[in-house]
Amino acid sequence: MTVSSATPTTTPGAASIKPPVKPKKALYPIEHYVAALDETPVVPTDSKVSGDAPLSLWKDAWRQLRKKPTFIISAILIIIAIAVALFPQLFWHQDPTTAQCTLSNSNGKATGDHILGFTKQGCDVFDRVIAGTRASLTVGLFSTLGVVVIGGVIGSLAGYFGGWVDAILARLGDIFFALPLVLGALVMFQLPMFRQGRSVWTIVLVLVVLGWPQVARIMRGAVVEVRNADYVTSARSLGVSSWGILAKHIIPNAMAPVIVVATISLGTFIVAEATLSFLGIGLPPSMMSWGNDISDAQDTFRSNPWPLFWPGLALSLTVLSFIMLGDALRDALDPKSRKK
Repeated sequence: MTVSSATPTTTPGAASIKPPVKPKKALYPIEHYVAALDETPVVPTDSKVSGDAPLSLWKDAWRQLRKKPTFIISAILIIIAIAVALFPQLFWHQDPTTAQCTLSNSNGKATGDHILGFTKQGCDVFDRVIAGTRASLTVGLFSTLGVVVIGGVIGSLAGYFGGWVDAILARLGDIFFALPLVLGALVMFQLPMFRQGRSVWTIVLVLVVLGWPQVARIMRGAVVEVRNADYVTSARSLGVSSWGILAKHIIPNAMAPVIVVATISLGTFIVAEATLSFLGIGLPPSMMSWGNDISDAQDTFRSNPWPLFWPGLALSLTVLSFIMLGDALRDALDPKSRKK
């Protein structure tokens, strides 16, 4: 019997073998071109690695601050205020501490040599505003410095050691924190030791005694946050003492929020001095300050508001500049507040 060659023979149960599928031809074929190596040499800049050290917190903050208009404006105003306080003779027409006030010029209007007019005593308003800058800025700067030192030390000890040290210092801070700044100053100035011989330094002492708890709380929180950092653990494993770790590693890395709060608090202390002087329990009337000038001009405000307006404007601009500086520092030192 003859078997036809066209009929394939299969074995029962064997798997069928499928012929390979040919790839379909691309509708739009892609052609690849490879340039010769000598035409496109590899240069070192293609894999350059920067050897620059990473920026520190303060250098990075300075780079951010230079781009902020609020920082530039506030810095210019603060520099002008400091220059006026240090070198008032470069700005006033004559020294108001030695110049004689003429009653014939009482509440006089502005003239060529007296551009801001006269007070009710016939004194030059511009010269008094310039002279009052030193007292107001001195109270603000030294009060802030004292608050940062005392509050920073107490907050660092409470945050680093914890336990009973933290409990005692926290309760001590709560006692002073419960006293409002102006109300506490009113009470303290009724004491015999503060009632007599009031000066810039007595104002500074009272403001420091009442103002350190806020800085202490912020410093304590910052120290608690960094005391378990890797660099602190490494320093502890190398045998560095607790005081050495606190002074060299923890405090420098926890000062950023304190500096921000201190900058804003400086304006608050200037306002507190002006408020106390306005109430008659701050600086003595013989000492020129913006608060005393505002207090003296309140009687003639309706008839002549300018003797009150100009020291109030100087006070407002100075305080506003420190608040703006504090806001700019907060944005630069806090990475979470930066806009991505």
